[in-house]
Amino acid sequence: MKHKATEEILNGEIVLSVDEIVIKFNLRGKELTAIRGASLDLHKGESLAIVGESGSGKSVFTKSFMGLLDSNGRIESGTIMYKGDNLAKFKTEDDWIKIRGKEIAMVFQDPMTSLNPLKTIGKQVQESIELHQNLKGEEAKKLAIDILSDVGISDSEKRFKQYPHEFSGGMRQRVVIAIAVACNPNILICDEPTTALDVTIQAQILQLLKNLQKKYDLTIIYITHDLGVVANVADRIAVMYAGDIIELGTADEVFFDPKHPYTWALLSSLPQLGIKGEPLYSIKGTPPNLFKEIVGDAFAPRNPKALKIDFVKRPPYFEVTPTHKARTWLLDPRSPKIEPPAMILKMREMDEKWGVSNE
Repeated sequence: MKHKATEEILNGEIVLSVDEIVIKFNLRGKELTAIRGASLDLHKGESLAIVGESGSGKSVFTKSFMGLLDSNGRIESGTIMYKGDNLAKFKTEDDWIKIRGKEIAMVFQDPMTSLNPLKTIGKQVQESIELHQNLKGEEAKKLAIDILSDVGISDSEKRFKQYPHEFSGGMRQRVVIAIAVACNPNILICDEPTTALDVTIQAQILQLLKNLQKKYDLTIIYITHDLGVVANVADRIAVMYAGDIIELGTADEVFFDPKHPYTWALLSSLPQLGIKGEPLYSIKGTPPNLFKEIVGDAFAPRNPKALKIDFVKRPPYFEVTPTHKARTWLLDPRSPKIEPPAMILKMREMDEKWGVSNE
């Protein structure tokens, strides 16, 4: 698996820095802690994938960068630093208007609910340009047509006048991406951008995002529950579980030398690793109840190889390499040596077979 020079990225500018962020929601008179002290630095020009099961906090975490939390949610503590501003302190729409779209834009997973069915797609792209790029009328229209061409919509002048229902699912997703890119953002968050699409269209959309990243100098965050989807596009991978980032490393490190038992389980669940005639691996148990305080390692109750300390004390981050760290007591020098599952060892052999490349 070949990726962009990660060292070059990590020595570059940090565009967004999240430190010990805690996000809570009030639901039916109870308090739910959705994000539990997560920290992350995002580097200019990188593609970072945030992966984890549904409900692990991926979308909530990134929505907090844009002030898109539901009305019953709040940032309890921690900081989100962007261009000298602490976004965690923003309260009003006036605060967010200078960030949302113009600085940080999002591509949502369901293009049909992201588009206005009563407006032509061209007008929707043009509105983004007029709002965020100080262009008007014919000038904005011309740029909108160019951006529609950039996202792979042929005959874009004609398509400019059409409505969302005249487009296929894959084409609608391209329009949603065009609207986000039209804001001219620094950071583009892609929330499950290929979930509703078939496999061949998924590959096209991911390749399109890679091309746009180069052309528009974007820093991209991919949110997904499927590690296989981001194998070809991510420079780094952050693994989330129960509202915390439990492992962070380059794509190669997370795929071929994972350290956290949850990462082992996620990788073992990949259909690509299945053996014909044998049942696919599945992670036993269910994620923890976030209404209750979590003691120790949140994954411990589902981890057959959990240590006693996993049920008592939350592990700190242990550094594996300067680019790779994980929250697991297995990395403590005092820990017994536990080998990863056979499936993880098989990953190294799969590298050549998959032919995954990021060139």
